[in-house]
Amino acid sequence: MTLTIYHNPRCSKSRQTLARVEESGSPHAIVKYLDAPPDAATLKALIGKLGVAVTDIIRFKEPMAQELGLSAADDRSDDAWIAVLVEHPKLLERPIVVSGDRAVIGRPPENVDVLLA
Repeated sequence: MTLTIYHNPRCSKSRQTLARVEESGSPHAIVKYLDAPPDAATLKALIGKLGVAVTDIIRFKEPMAQELGLSAADDRSDDAWIAVLVEHPKLLERPIVVSGDRAVIGRPPENVDVLLA
């Protein structure tokens, strides 16, 4: 099965996770999500595959989140958070690696190993 990695080449953890995928020899596709941001439907699917809350894939420590006044404690619906991510893909936790109906966040990069087994 082909893995899909939502990748930011400027992020060291994203590069390390990609290297693990490449070293495994697993077929993979790279989505540079800052160049081709995921839409709301894609984000909802990713959240479902990850099995996490939408706020778990938002980088609240990113300066942009602070500039926008965002906090995990904000009272927003999932759809409202997803809209924030669609508008500001830089806030998306990275990397996200998908295999079929499963996904992991590659922080730490070793997390991807469960998809490579």
